[in-house]
Amino acid sequence: MNAYAPILVLGALGAAFAVFSVVMATLIGPKRYNRAKLEAYECGIEPTPTPVGGGRFPIKYYLTAMLFIVFDIEIVFLYPWAVSFDVLGLFGLVEMLLFVLTVFVAYAYVWRRGGLEWD
Repeated sequence: MNAYAPILVLGALGAAFAVFSVVMATLIGPKRYNRAKLEAYECGIEPTPTPVGGGRFPIKYYLTAMLFIVFDIEIVFLYPWAVSFDVLGLFGLVEMLLFVLTVFVAYAYVWRRGGLEWD
């Protein structure tokens, strides 16, 4: 437990600072509310009302999010491989080429299906 004590103290200190900052901002900060400040920010465009049950997002939004996750996971696997490239040798190179080829096939499929077009 002694090895984890500094980590726990640092986490508690960070949480205490975050709570202190939020509380002090609400107590000391200015409170001048108006109609513009209470509306959602829409880049200067008047916000349109949403339906009662919420709005429907286009499928392109979800495809973009899934593509981001795929390439983010690729980077998560590429970084440790790059750090230990010397130790892995030729075997590591071949395995990473197969991995990148698999991700490239998924990318080509999405590109072919038109998932990257914003019409």
